[in-house]
Amino acid sequence: MSGAEFVPLSLTPMLIGIFVAMACALPGNFLLLRRQALIGDAISHVVLPGIVVAFLLSGMVAALPMLLGAAAAAVIAVAAIEAIQRLGKIEPGAAMGVVFTTMFAGGVLLLEQSDTSSVHLDVEHALFGNLESLIWLDALGWSSLLDLDALSGLPVELPRMAGTLVLVGLFIGVFWRPLKISTFDEGFAQTIGMRTRPLGLALVVVSAIAAVAAFDAVGSIIVIAMFICPPAAARMMTNRLETQVAWSMLFALLAAVAGYVLAGYGPLWLGFDASVSAAGMIATMSGVNLALAAILGPHRKRS
Repeated sequence: MSGAEFVPLSLTPMLIGIFVAMACALPGNFLLLRRQALIGDAISHVVLPGIVVAFLLSGMVAALPMLLGAAAAAVIAVAAIEAIQRLGKIEPGAAMGVVFTTMFAGGVLLLEQSDTSSVHLDVEHALFGNLESLIWLDALGWSSLLDLDALSGLPVELPRMAGTLVLVGLFIGVFWRPLKISTFDEGFAQTIGMRTRPLGLALVVVSAIAAVAAFDAVGSIIVIAMFICPPAAARMMTNRLETQVAWSMLFALLAAVAGYVLAGYGPLWLGFDASVSAAGMIATMSGVNLALAAILGPHRKRS
């Protein structure tokens, strides 16, 4: 593929996929080590109705309304879980299961009953993303990277995800030491004066920001693989946190690039006429990386 074809049609979706995978994998490392990996699953279920309601109220798919809607949905979910636990006297896992599935189903129903014909916001895109459509129509080739007029036509999702990756990276970098200590020994962290609860909450908030920012590209379901698979595969490669984070970034990069290429060209190589979901293939490749790491990784055997 020449630059005149690759730059407008594939460069921006591939970069967005890379940024999404990395932005989710970074906090995913700490969620995994804290045995909270399924918080990514919970976030993906809870944010959907909040995002849909934010769109219905604002009339546009924009980062700030979506984030506010997702935050409101998260608060409602926490309150509902607490109420069900107290009134129904059932264990937390059951309460969370009821709230998450109910809110997610409500979000799907709202989507089906809403007029979203003017934007890429329907059930299919909400679940599986819309990465393939995030192309750069104003680009004519590699020279467009230096053309200010062409750069003004970049898909808004690209700077959004780039900014999200920078934000997540800054959070991890600034709070690296307290995150590391509280992840491996929360009791010790508390004895030396660290406020572990606010730190844990901040980690969840950052994860939610990454999930909401990735909504346009990979939807609210496939993003779960981005949170879990690269860090889990990296865990099979090393026992050092710093090295694990580096491995997770590499696995995220490989899954994004290989997934996007295979989604577009894999079916053609096999004789089929149409491509498949890029986000779905990225998640699939994340799973393949995890399987290979589980089989071949030096630290795959754990007590």
